[in-house]
Amino acid sequence: MSFLKLLPDGVEVTVRATPRGGRDALDGVAELSDGRAVLKIRVKVAPEDGAATAAVARVLAQAAGVAASQVRLASGATARVKTFRIAGDAAKLTAALTQSASAPAGKGRK
Repeated sequence: MSFLKLLPDGVEVTVRATPRGGRDALDGVAELSDGRAVLKIRVKVAPEDGAATAAVARVLAQAAGVAASQVRLASGATARVKTFRIAGDAAKLTAALTQSASAPAGKGRK
């Protein structure tokens, strides 16, 4: 199972957010207790007034190699597990996100 779902106009990404994580970074892929795969993302900011969700979207955009305006929250505004949609070429986005998620810490993850 993958944290990515291909769409005609981009991809849908399932993310597990960790606010107040000390740094803004990808932490790889994990499996939830229900079997869903998620991309783990930690951010420095606290979960107040959508700041953490916005920070997660910026980290996701950077990992995908797209502008932040191409990333939008689809569900999970107040939840730890969120779904984002990223507009663009699905194949390129999949390749970039898969590479970023599997890169060792400090080598492509930011």
